[in-house]
Amino acid sequence: MSNEILKTIMPIAGWPVERASEPKITGGIDPILPTSFRIGESSAATLAAIGLAVADTWELRTGRKQEISVDTRRATASLRSGKYMKMDGAAVSTERNTVMGTYPTKDGRWGYLHCNFPNHRAIALSVLGVSEDRAEVTKAMAQWNALELEEALVAAKGVGGMVRTMEEWAKHPQAAAIASLPLMEIVKIGDSPPEKLPDGDRPLSGIRVLDLTRVLAGPTCARTLAEHGADVLKVTGAHLPNIGYQEYDTGHGKLSTHLDLREQKDVDTLRGLVKEADVFSQGYRPGTLGNRGLSPEELAEIRPGLVYVSLCAFSHVGPWASRRGFDTLVQTVSGITNRQGELFPGAAPGPQFYPVSAIDYLTGYLMAFGAVEALNRRTREGGSWLVRISLAQVGRWLVDQGQIPESDLKNIASEFTPEEIRSWSMESATPMGRLGHLGPVVQMSETMPRWARPSVPLGHNQPAWPDR
Repeated sequence: MSNEILKTIMPIAGWPVERASEPKITGGIDPILPTSFRIGESSAATLAAIGLAVADTWELRTGRKQEISVDTRRATASLRSGKYMKMDGAAVSTERNTVMGTYPTKDGRWGYLHCNFPNHRAIALSVLGVSEDRAEVTKAMAQWNALELEEALVAAKGVGGMVRTMEEWAKHPQAAAIASLPLMEIVKIGDSPPEKLPDGDRPLSGIRVLDLTRVLAGPTCARTLAEHGADVLKVTGAHLPNIGYQEYDTGHGKLSTHLDLREQKDVDTLRGLVKEADVFSQGYRPGTLGNRGLSPEELAEIRPGLVYVSLCAFSHVGPWASRRGFDTLVQTVSGITNRQGELFPGAAPGPQFYPVSAIDYLTGYLMAFGAVEALNRRTREGGSWLVRISLAQVGRWLVDQGQIPESDLKNIASEFTPEEIRSWSMESATPMGRLGHLGPVVQMSETMPRWARPSVPLGHNQPAWPDR
């Protein structure tokens, strides 16, 4: 099935479907964890697509082909890689905030609050008029109709939504807008001559990536590019909230610097970095960076040949194009949590999230695949390129792969064996301590993926490129 799912990715790169048989995909089929959605096979397919694109890069460098293999169970574990981290031998907590989650509402439905970031939590509590106490939040949520609460949260610049069924979402105007789009687009946005790849002994050696993304999907993209030799500089602001453990998980292979894009001097510094970059990856809502002179077209003027990777929650079209969102919110509004709750009830009644962050990590892998494919096009034919994707497009694609029959959803293990986790794990010496974590999933016959740098604290480095 993974190779069949891989065929649905082929059109993005213009590849013939026959290429889907090139990667060796092992490790069984879904269900691997307790969900009806084909998370494991979809993960194996996206990682295999990255392997194919990177193998093309290597062939452009050397004329040599590579063999690619992906283990589906290992690929599935990668969709919750943060869960398997240890710092100096102790488990790293990945617990969500206590008031984040779904609650019954006055109209007999369910409403979801995203509260992991302190600013979003403060907005949700302000809208509800209560303190940070789950019992108080439960009482307050019961006074709202779910859709009215959704609109109130959005108006207050918060994050939350009404739990919908998959049938309800299919009739929603935003779902219709997303259905008009492909899974991902790679669009030429400017002319420039073909560029030879920088010297180096890895597929992406010398490729410079600016990572202006947060949380999981975007940072996973840049982490994946670093696996294959790219120099990644993560750019964030000291004033922006973050979830610490996620930075350990997605920081492998990266440098990290602080810039405050509210300050013109820091915008100028960033534009200077863009002039020497190859990939600019951002996860702001549509139009946000354009207000600072950092739109795809403007940066392609500064650096002809740039690959601009753009991520948002609900795509660049439709009535929800400007809405904030996360994997959990997309699951909530599109019917995934409703379906998961029907099939796999939790300790408490109601909708349930599936057991991994599939939309986040799959989106990150697809972004990396798109970035590498665009770099390959730049090498062959030149040009500046826009890679455009959203969490909601990936959520729709995941659902479109079909669900596992209910008769096959019995006696599914909720965890991998300790032996499996050990065999997939490695340790890195970081400034924070000795970090145990999962290693790269894709296996390549000549250039095995690896991270040349450990995770570092945010803002650890100067805003400057390392020497090529």
